[in-house]
Amino acid sequence: MASSATGAVRYGESSLADVLPSALAALGVAGERNVLAIESVACVVVLLVDGLGWELLRAHGDEAPFLSSLAARPLTAGFPTTTAASLTSLGTGVPPGRHGITGYTTRADGLTEPVNWLTWRGAYSGRDLTEEQPPERIQPVATAFERAARAGVSATVVSLPMFRGSGLTRAALRGGEYVASFTAADTATLVADTARNRRGLVYCYSSDLDLIGHVRGTRSDSWLAQLELIDRAVRMLSDRLPPGTRLLITGDHGMLDVPEDAKIDYDNEPILKEGIEILAGEPRARYLHVARGELEAVRARWTEALGNRIALITRDDAVSRGWFGPVVSEQAWGRIGELIALATSNSAVVRRKVESRTSALIGHHGAMTDAEMVVPLLSN
Repeated sequence: MASSATGAVRYGESSLADVLPSALAALGVAGERNVLAIESVACVVVLLVDGLGWELLRAHGDEAPFLSSLAARPLTAGFPTTTAASLTSLGTGVPPGRHGITGYTTRADGLTEPVNWLTWRGAYSGRDLTEEQPPERIQPVATAFERAARAGVSATVVSLPMFRGSGLTRAALRGGEYVASFTAADTATLVADTARNRRGLVYCYSSDLDLIGHVRGTRSDSWLAQLELIDRAVRMLSDRLPPGTRLLITGDHGMLDVPEDAKIDYDNEPILKEGIEILAGEPRARYLHVARGELEAVRARWTEALGNRIALITRDDAVSRGWFGPVVSEQAWGRIGELIALATSNSAVVRRKVESRTSALIGHHGAMTDAEMVVPLLSN
């Protein structure tokens, strides 16, 4: 079973969205809130390990002795607990209600299929939408990298070559000098050189733990071995950094395993399709865009079919609870379903015909359990 749900996302207090504003404040950028109380330094390196959850790290200290030795505090990732939303919250310093990337896939104006914001393509057609849905318009908030540059502070993004100029990079990380890295050792070397020669803010990214968690599961030997490799890579990075550099390590979400018999197949349940115009989101946090006048009927049908495995929350209720932050823009509002189907146990709503690859995955995230929501903030 999944761990219990958190009470609330701690935007403005102790959330992923607070990391870069606090780092900029530590670098002397005026107007940035240092709610995480990072000490004044000449250089801050922020490493985001995709899929590194607080509970997973605490449960596997033997595989990650270096990470476990660092000063640590828990943060909440934000809702939904998914990479596109979390990276944009990290990059902009604001919750999804303001930046507008409110899920893995969401509805967008003028389209009949959801948009996959990781790839910036149609979720079903695979059509490239970067010209039709420009990232700078979809996500208009100035990023931390743009704010740093305006203040005369060096800002660098170190990540894989494939992400250079991508829609999500333009939305979440624009404004920083992009440095392509190819391996963990290459990243450690490039980040250390940047910290030594340019100082300022340096952001870097690791995707491997999330990938192996999805494919093999978080209880697999492969996942544990990957965590060991990441631990060694972070130690290498830390050892190479020049004196006076603050290293911060965090995650964009945690993860839990979903057994095959806990998956509900939307494509094989006609009753679930009735009254639904678009199904978006991801398996553990589905957005139900409902036909006019069908909301209560849809909620009743889903509740009868799924019982307590899925909580059905209206958009109004989720917004009033602050799941998307204290402010929800008109753009963001339209990208949230009238109903949210939120996994409360180890269940998930999959689409084995339409989303065959995602449906076959073992590791999932997106919902609000502690296993998914709470991520670490580690520092040297």
